Amino acid sequence: MKEVKLLEEKNIKYIVVHCSDTSDNKDLNALDIHKMHLGFGWDGIGYHKIIQRNGIIEDGRPLYWIGAHAYGYNDKSISICLIGRKHFTKKQMTSLKTFLDWSQKKYPNSKIVGHYQITKSSKTCPNFDVNYWYRNYE
Repeated sequence: MKEVKLLEEKNIKYIVVHCSDTSDNKDLNALDIHKMHLGFGWDGIGYHKIIQRNGIIEDGRPLYWIGAHAYGYNDKSISICLIGRKHFTKKQMTSLKTFLDWSQKKYPNSKIVGHYQITKSSKTCPNFDVNYWYRNYE
């Protein structure tokens, strides 16, 4: 059995927002992402939270486990993933705002970032400017 690496709250410096990069009309959930990640040869779902198209926030990897979502930053971040690619629902965005508000209280020294902001890659995930959106969301 593989050893689980624990994520210590005091080390959390980033809240990383992702998208699943799946079709915007495909209604997936955390179990679907878990199976997808297993198919990649990973140890299961790499994200800590998933926001379904209907706005429901599901648990992925436990918050006390190091994630598998942002290479080089997994040991100092937690992650949330919006199901879809570019056109997210109002319910998803409301849930994202709620989660980010909660995370800022729980991890007051953390910075909210989009995946593309912290990894050297051609990815643009989550395909919007998370910081601008968070500051201006009503």
